[in-house]
This record gives sequence, structure tokens and C-alpha cells, in this order.
Amino acid sequence: MLARPSWKSPKTMKKIRVLIVDDSPVVRSILERILTAEPDIEVLATASDPYEAKKCILEQAPDVVTLDVEMPRMDGITFLKRLMSYRPLPVIMISSFTTENSRKTLEALEAGAVDFVPKPTADLEGGLAALSRDIVAKVRIAATARVRPALVRPRPVRTPAVAGEGRTSRLYKIVAVGASTGGTQAIERLLSSITFQPNGILIVQHMPARYTQSFAQRLNAMVPFEVSEAKDRDRVEKDRVLIAPGGLHMRLARDAKGFFVRTDDRAPVNHQRPSVDVLFSSVAQEAGRESVGVVLTGMGDDGARGLLAMRRSGAYTIAQDQATSVVFGMPRAAIEMGAATDVTGLHEIAEAIQASARKL
Repeated sequence: MLARPSWKSPKTMKKIRVLIVDDSPVVRSILERILTAEPDIEVLATASDPYEAKKCILEQAPDVVTLDVEMPRMDGITFLKRLMSYRPLPVIMISSFTTENSRKTLEALEAGAVDFVPKPTADLEGGLAALSRDIVAKVRIAATARVRPALVRPRPVRTPAVAGEGRTSRLYKIVAVGASTGGTQAIERLLSSITFQPNGILIVQHMPARYTQSFAQRLNAMVPFEVSEAKDRDRVEKDRVLIAPGGLHMRLARDAKGFFVRTDDRAPVNHQRPSVDVLFSSVAQEAGRESVGVVLTGMGDDGARGLLAMRRSGAYTIAQDQATSVVFGMPRAAIEMGAATDVTGLHEIAEAIQASARKL
């Protein structure tokens, strides 16, 4: 049994030292108030642009940086990439939602940012106050995260004409994947490494509404599959990846023609919507032995119970190992519950799935 880290009292804990980087004085002030209200967090400094931030990072070595996407003099993405190249640190992006900013946020996650918090579009102070729990939780998780470098290998652009090329074997199973913090990179790596043709891939990545569409579009240009944000009653087909929409659960269903998905806005499960447990539980019920379940990096325990249901239904199940996880919360919970048939590194998961198909 893996030991869980113990909580320390405010008198004995080492405080998480945070640098806030944002060009808005209002946002800097709100973030500072939210974070300094926590006994285990200390705001080292605030900076209005990356040049001020660089000086603080070199002199004070913060544990976590919150970074605005859009800033004058140097944008947040450029600064993040430079930071990751010379002094990698856990970074949480703070992004107001626009279609362009959602793409930039995903680019930041790919470049090594641990997570992001969307800015509200109205009532700035009230909105950020409502997000305070999320901000504080993500700062705490970021302080323990394994920072990953940017993906640097070439990106062949996928077109429908070449879908399936280079994959000489079929996997007559549906692959269901769940992830949270660190998951955008992990999912891209996993999909890029698949050399077989599954009967469809279903993914839940914890992400707010509207960001999942940009995530799907980005993946669609990078991996050898047709990737799209799921719509209610979309069919599950080989060489097709469906991403659960932010703000909606995604379930697997079955009819005389085969498998399809249902989406709905029922209550959050494990504080999440979409929830990995919701997807996995439906896959266990509808597909059973015809499926494979994979829990990737992420905070919390969403997915553990659903993965256990999949394993009990006869599915092959995998949890990503600690060494390759940005945050080991979700895989750890699944492992401790006995839900994982195997525990393996991210780069070995695709091979493990294919090998399991030969054994069964």
C-alpha cells in the first residue's frame, strides 16, 4: 500500500512560496489576497511583466509561479518557454477565455505549465473569489508536481487520407482514458505512440467548458486519428477519438448498430464534470471485456472506482506510474484500490495495451 503524505500543522509546514505575474494590478491584488489567506502559502512578490518576474525568480527562487497569458513587452507563452529552458518551475497559467487564448493556454500546457485557471469574463473580483478554492488547490498541487519539458519532436500533420496508415494490426476494443493535471501532454504522447487500430478512443480530461473544443482541434492536427469534441449520440468508431466536452459528462451507450456516446449535465461526480468515473462505469457496463481503461496523471481520485468496475467486468486496466506522472493522485488512488491490472510508464502504455490483446 502506498503511503499518503501527511498534513502538517501551520506551525510546522514549509510554506509554498508563490510569485504572481500579471499586468493587471486588480488581478494581482485579488490573487495575492486569495493566496495569502492560506496558512501554507506565502506570496513572495508580484510582477507586472516577465522582466520583473525574471529578476524575482533568479533572486528568490519561488516554488510556484502564476502567469498571465497576455502581457505587454513579452507574452506569457514566450516567457514560459524561456523559463522552462533555463530554470523549470511549476507554472499555473491565468487565462481569460477567448478562442485564441484557449489555444494559447493549451500551448502553455504543452510547453510545460502544470495547469491553468480561467479568468471570469465578468465581475472580475467576484468571479475570482468564487474560483479561490480552485486556485489554492492548484497552487498546492503545482508545488508537488514533476515539471515536464516541452515536447520537441516533429509533429506530422494528420489528414483523413492517411488515417490508419502505419498501423498494421487491429485492437478489437474500445480504449477509455481519464486524466487531469498534466494530462494534455500525456494524452498527446499516448495517442502518438499507438501503432494499432482500436475500435474507438474515449477521453475525459478535466477541463472547463469551451477549452475542450480547442484541445480536440489541437490534437486533431497532431496525432494520426480523427479527434473531436464529443456531441450527444456521436458514434464510437475505429480511428476516432472523442473528447468529453467541458461541463458535460460523457457515457458509453450501445444499440443494435454498435457503440455511441451520450452527454449530459447531471450533477458533478468527485467534484468533476466531466468525470472519469462516469465514463469508466458506463464502459464497464456496456463494453466490459471489449474495453481497455487507462488512468493517467492527475490530482484527486476521480476514475479509481470506475477503473475498478472496468477491471471487474473483464477489461484490461492500466495506471500510469509515479515516475512519469506530473501529479500521481489519480493513478495512486486507482492502484491503492486494486483497480489497475498493470502500472507502467507513459511511454509503455500503448505497447502494454497491444500486448494484453494478444494474451486475452
